[in-house]
This record gives sequence, structure tokens and C-alpha cells, in this order.
Amino acid sequence: MAEQQFKRNVAFKLRIGSILSGKPIVDADRLRFLEIEEKQIARVNVIANIIDKYVQDSDEKKYATITLDDATGNIKVKSFGDDIHKFLDLNQGDTILVIGMVRMWNNEIYITPEIIKKKEPSFLLVRKLELEADMPKSLDKTKLTELKDKLTNMIKEAEKDSGIDVEKIILELKEPPEIINKEIKKLLEDGLIYEPRPSRLRWLG
Repeated sequence: MAEQQFKRNVAFKLRIGSILSGKPIVDADRLRFLEIEEKQIARVNVIANIIDKYVQDSDEKKYATITLDDATGNIKVKSFGDDIHKFLDLNQGDTILVIGMVRMWNNEIYITPEIIKKKEPSFLLVRKLELEADMPKSLDKTKLTELKDKLTNMIKEAEKDSGIDVEKIILELKEPPEIINKEIKKLLEDGLIYEPRPSRLRWLG
């Protein structure tokens, strides 16, 4: 039965921003799946860079986590017990492919890995182009204007907090990350905003 359930769950190729913007569907405090663009997604296929790693390997507790970033957001991959061996030869800066189940704990979405493979950094661009080819190239004119207004207002209002992270914008606007990033790039090129550090935006006006 478990094997049949495993086969039913397709590993959807997604960028991290899309996973984080999904709507969690929960049953008895357990995440059943994420609702993303009318798809029910329980299993994902992600390519990203490792930006942080933590391993606790003791008799009392075996636990490991890595944090992944693919320029659309950050997500943690967590393992427990003997499964932590999958993390031992991974290092900060590695580009990896992860296939695993999406889980949720304390309102945080994370991945439990089934397969982890090191990849060349060029695979990040390949995956980006692959997914962009399947994404809408733009929104209709009215929606795009609304998106620009919301984006501008969010960055302006965040000045009191010394800026806002791109990841937070993607999570709150719930539009395709590629389209949001395209509009952010335009604002940067027009000199209306700037990046005090990578993926952090501030208003210049």
C-alpha cells in the first residue's frame, strides 16, 4: 500500500518560491499536499545551492538540516535518524538536486529527502530556463499594473524596516516568481530601488 501511494506522487519540478507560495492543505494537523496552480503537490524535485548545513550525530539525537537557495527563496531539507548519512558529504556552496516529500512543522514548509545528488552549478540555470518555458510570459495588462503597484508599495512601506527581502515579496504577492523578479529587475534598472545586499530591496524613488 505504501509503495502504491509512493508511485502516485509525482515529483513536480519546482522553484523554491513556487513551493513557498503554495496553499497548505492540512488534515488533522498533518500536511496532505500543497495547492499550487490548481495542482495537488506532495512531492517535489528541486535544484538549488546549499547556503547552510547543520548535523547533530549523537546517541541521544540524530538530526541534520541543510538550507537551500535558488534565488526565488530559501527552504530547509531535514533528515532524522540514520537518514542523516545523506547529508554527510554535502557542503555549503554545493549545487544539489533534491527529490522528496513536502512537510510542514510550526507553519514552516520543508522537504524530507528521498534522493540527493550533487550537480554542476550550470544545472541551476538549466532548471530555471526549463521552468520559465512552462510559465506564463506575463500577466494580462490589468493584473500586471496591479502587481507593479503592489510591488512598489511593499518596497516603499518597508523603508521603516530598512528594506524587504525578495522572498517575502514572492510569498505575499503569490504570483509566478519569474514575473515578480522581472518587475523587480525593471525597478532596479530604472533606479527606483536598490539592493543593499543580495535579495534585499530598498526604495530610492
